[in-house]
Amino acid sequence: MYKKRKLFCELSPLTYKVSVIKCQFMRYIKDLCIRNLATSKSNDLLPFLIYRQRSLIRRKLGDVDPLLQNNKAINLSLAAPKVSRVIIRPGEILSFWKLVGPCTIKKGYKEGLVISNGRTTKGIGGGMCQFTNLIHWMILHTPMQIIEHHHHDGMDLFPDYGRQIPFGTGTSIAYNYIDYRFKNTTDITFQLITYISKEYLHGEIRTDKPLECKYHVRVEDEFFSKEYGQVYRNGKVFRHCVDLKTGKLISRDLIKINHAKVMYDVSELDIVDLYK
Repeated sequence: MYKKRKLFCELSPLTYKVSVIKCQFMRYIKDLCIRNLATSKSNDLLPFLIYRQRSLIRRKLGDVDPLLQNNKAINLSLAAPKVSRVIIRPGEILSFWKLVGPCTIKKGYKEGLVISNGRTTKGIGGGMCQFTNLIHWMILHTPMQIIEHHHHDGMDLFPDYGRQIPFGTGTSIAYNYIDYRFKNTTDITFQLITYISKEYLHGEIRTDKPLECKYHVRVEDEFFSKEYGQVYRNGKVFRHCVDLKTGKLISRDLIKINHAKVMYDVSELDIVDLYK
């Protein structure tokens, strides 16, 4: 029987580390050629609030150690000020890692929950995915263009304990070669605000002039299926753009098709057996 050949990064922990360093170096070199990264900040808030969202920091995630949740709160409190109040002018690109930088013990970051190869584990700076999840959800409610977005494709890792946003709108990041980036392709200046309260990570998108439309993101046709003994989560995520003056639908775009393997107890799910 044919056995799939392992990649260099899969041979050992050492080769994995070498591969990561190589990817980080290549990203650093590529970024030297980018002159329009958004890095400037303003203490003055832009006048128009476009969208506001908050994300619960300590959530019930299966049997995840509560200590990792507490550490995540610390990690987010260190990263949020590095992003907050950044200005994204027309033509500029925002890179999450360019603003936050590496999450190291020396900077005060703790071990938090991370997801690697479809599994939950722990690592220094864990919890940053929740930060980019929040940013991504807000950017979906603007006309800006997402130019780099990675997802934990193919895996539904946790049950829906109080889920507020559709499955399939999350992000996956790793310093600095797996980034979250978007570009301001409009003639409007945007500002990103992020801060921490006792229970939540908060975010706002502000502008120097009002938008002419409003965005709504929703999942449709969502169901769980059993396929050859494995349960999958299915659904389609759409983004609607509505004219603020007339209330008419301008566009309806399919932004994600979900077909993710469920990795938790499925005994309480309503499942459709496709091959029964």
